[in-house]
Amino acid sequence: MSQGQCLCGAVKIATQQPVDKISVCHCEMCQRWNGGPSFTIDCHSDVSIDGEEFITRFASSEWAERAFCKQCGTHLFYHLHTPSSYYVSSTLFEETKSATLAMQIFVDSKPAYYNFVEKTPMLTEQDIISLMSK
Repeated sequence: MSQGQCLCGAVKIATQQPVDKISVCHCEMCQRWNGGPSFTIDCHSDVSIDGEEFITRFASSEWAERAFCKQCGTHLFYHLHTPSSYYVSSTLFEETKSATLAMQIFVDSKPAYYNFVEKTPMLTEQDIISLMSK
């Protein structure tokens, strides 16, 4: 089991999922929320959260919410409602320092001022919509 925490330690998130592969989202909403791309661990429904009273959840769309620690402001996760899937901020987990980049999504929204050298699958917005509609 891997356990991560926000900056102040008020919120702790644990998962049985490996935290060795990081996904990156370049969508405009993630960029605005993070000040850059979102780096996450795909935990799906395997998440245990301690410190719920310190979490603020924001309904960023009809199908998902984003959460942050209301005490220190750390971005915690993106939660897709159906199917219930958590994409947890990778930097909450100490073990991710040696993780590898596994996938990039919404690459057609990525600004020109940054690029990653790692070769990963790169899905566009239309690729994601097609996958979700299956």
